[in-house]
Amino acid sequence: MNNVVLGIDTLLAQKPDWRTSRIALVTNHAATTSQFAPSRVALLQQGFNVVKLFSPEHGLDTTGADGHAMKNSVDVLTRLPVVSLYGDKLAPAQSDLEDVDLVLFDIPDIGSRFYTYLWTMSHVLEACARFGVPLVIADRPNPLSGNFALAAGPLLDEAHCSSFIGRWSIPIRHSSTLGELARYFNASRNINCRLEVIPCLNWRRERVFTDWMNSFVPLSPAIPTFESALLYQGLCLLEATNCSEGRGTATPFRVIGAPWLLAEEAARQFNAMVPEIAEGVVSREITFTPTEAKFVGQKCNGLMLHVADPANFRPLDIGMLLVKIVRDLHANEFQWATYPTHVNPSGTKHLDLLLGIEGAEEIFDAPLSEFIAATKRLTGPADWPERMQPFLLYP
Repeated sequence: MNNVVLGIDTLLAQKPDWRTSRIALVTNHAATTSQFAPSRVALLQQGFNVVKLFSPEHGLDTTGADGHAMKNSVDVLTRLPVVSLYGDKLAPAQSDLEDVDLVLFDIPDIGSRFYTYLWTMSHVLEACARFGVPLVIADRPNPLSGNFALAAGPLLDEAHCSSFIGRWSIPIRHSSTLGELARYFNASRNINCRLEVIPCLNWRRERVFTDWMNSFVPLSPAIPTFESALLYQGLCLLEATNCSEGRGTATPFRVIGAPWLLAEEAARQFNAMVPEIAEGVVSREITFTPTEAKFVGQKCNGLMLHVADPANFRPLDIGMLLVKIVRDLHANEFQWATYPTHVNPSGTKHLDLLLGIEGAEEIFDAPLSEFIAATKRLTGPADWPERMQPFLLYP
């Protein structure tokens, strides 16, 4: 199954001349070789002179709570200092880079605009350009595939919706690798960083995670499985509501629920309507009791989604339909909600920031037939495939 060679594996085999330079590594514990060795450990064992680490949201160990600031620390595996890029700052300061010759970036992603590891990369890219430090990215496949026919979501409105869950104008499902996006940002935004991307080998754009790997390394507390990563783009919209998205359960982003949710009717409507939006998914009724986040300790009625065809699945379309059904079915109970985080303490406009457009709640006010038509228009990728074409690394 696994004939894909990760960028980190290629880099370790190449042993470039710069490996003896002073290297700062942007990474976390989800970044491993194809043999599941932590990248930072493997690099040191191969003679790479890594002198410090930078960590993204959730910290180096990937266990930090969603949206909580992380402090600087010392890595227990390597004893290297760890500078948090989700705490007092989001980008390396000049003082952080004065004692390094090169920055190496190796963090896995899940292909969603509002998953923040991408935006940590963007800040690192800018900082390296600003302070004259080369950046090397060890690329990794997009686990949702690089199929541009499935790219989805409006291009983000930077004037009104730029945030750390979406800084720049890309779709929600970008169907790109972080290396490809770095190349695109570097050129299109005139960042002019000295950038090198170490590509993967043997990965093709139509391949999803299950085509090239059979064991998923959890990327953060709420992304423990590939199924959670697959559904995240759609069910993350629930963060902007008073419904649970499954945080505090064994199946985050695979379920929706609330104590007041009419699960049987919601499942019936969803399963009946879903063919108009997308195929290959079915819901079933469940109950769950979250141990944290919304409705902690309360029994929730809910739905679990089951995806039959990951390679052709459209999670954003499905998530929007699910929110619409629950909203219309529970006019007295459903509410839009704030979502406070370290980078957005008030938590306001969360749905706008997720969808990348102003007035996003108004979309769900339309009658169902108009909503479905609007969803199909809204979730198209516009000219994104054409924009990305010059920067792609994989067939």
